[in-house]
Amino acid sequence: MKIAFVVQRYGAEILGGSEYHCRLIAERLAGRHQVDVLTTCARDYITWKNEYPEGEDRIRGVTVRRFANDRTRDLASFNEYSDWIFHNDHSPADEQEWLKQQGPWCPGLLAYLEQHHRAYDALIFFTYLYAPTVLGLQVDPARSILVPTAHDEPAIRLGLYREVFSLPAGIAYNTSVERGFLKQLFSVGAKNEETVGCGVELPPSRLHDQRAGEPATPPPPENPEAAEEGAEQTGQPNRDASDDNGVLGSPLSARGAVFRRRHRLFGPFALYGGRIDPGKGCEELLDYFNSYAESNGDASLVLMGIKLMPIPDAPHVRFAGMLSETERIEALEAATVVVVPSPFESLSLLALEAFSVGTPVLANARSDVLADHCQRSNGGLYYGNRDEFSECLRLLIHDAPLRAAMGRQGRHYVRTNYRWDVIVGKYDRLIAGLQRSRPTGRSRRSRRGGKNASSRS
Repeated sequence: MKIAFVVQRYGAEILGGSEYHCRLIAERLAGRHQVDVLTTCARDYITWKNEYPEGEDRIRGVTVRRFANDRTRDLASFNEYSDWIFHNDHSPADEQEWLKQQGPWCPGLLAYLEQHHRAYDALIFFTYLYAPTVLGLQVDPARSILVPTAHDEPAIRLGLYREVFSLPAGIAYNTSVERGFLKQLFSVGAKNEETVGCGVELPPSRLHDQRAGEPATPPPPENPEAAEEGAEQTGQPNRDASDDNGVLGSPLSARGAVFRRRHRLFGPFALYGGRIDPGKGCEELLDYFNSYAESNGDASLVLMGIKLMPIPDAPHVRFAGMLSETERIEALEAATVVVVPSPFESLSLLALEAFSVGTPVLANARSDVLADHCQRSNGGLYYGNRDEFSECLRLLIHDAPLRAAMGRQGRHYVRTNYRWDVIVGKYDRLIAGLQRSRPTGRSRRSRRGGKNASSRS
């Protein structure tokens, strides 16, 4: 089958968020379908400035078609307009203006959809929020699947999104928490629904040799999963499941040694990965960790990802920057605990990737999705305030058997719920459902004939 993914930006160097999620799914489906990605020329979501060249590209087996944005975003002006629209009575025209100011504003992408939508068996739209989805879903709802990546935020209560959730023939939710939230908020019109999420690679368990200079990691057992399950049954800690990467006084060459040596990390540390941004809870994370460091002083905080806010110059805070996918996995293995501070998540690949390598998670309890992951997996703790953050972090840093048990349980949770064969199978069912339910006549709804047509010129 021929499938088009529609997403606001796309690139191998965009790690995290719905864009990374979209890329992972597109690359997997490209192994069994003909996949195009329709996206903009933007690299960053702050300005939507055109940085990638317009036209066709090929990234990891996926054809990427980029279209130039007509305008950039003035973030200060947009934030001011958002504050007004979220707190005052306004008209549908005001909401259309808000959508345009938010960006990305890409008429070329929408024109391509208008001309070529019938060439695709399925149109998969990532993220409910942005104009390519809001307007693109109107082109051919019967061919469309929405991946909302939604959470509770002011924007989702704007009237324009009622139509977004009524249009697509299929919806792929990230979690049961997201599904329940959206069902309460909207009259969902999809005939085909799945709670899908995203696949996560489960790396073989491994333990770096504890004596520097000796041979590298020994070969894994023939059946690493059985080895893990055997450890669970006997009650003996499995040394490769997170019990050597943070014990005070443990050797540097334990699990995650490569990352630790590279960044000169000699003790336990908490790791955050993704956009370093107040909106992701990073401002609060730095504040809470500073309080922990002042009273304990036994750990560091390492931040990896793109920096979108100032980072304090403090001895207990390290900035690792943008890392390759291999280095990210090394960092997740090396960490004593992975902190997920965002109060707004629809899935959290960071948490799932931490579980997959056997590193426990410390998550923001204000995110129902993160709290649900921790409860269902028994692979992490969650905090609701500064004191809970400090107590949970202290417990995880000092209790190696607890970390080992959580590491095993997190890996089991990913193995059970987020294997790639399970995820791809759910997408295949959604796509097949489109074929069964699509009317034989003209299914397309013309953007020019829709009620919002005047806002799209």
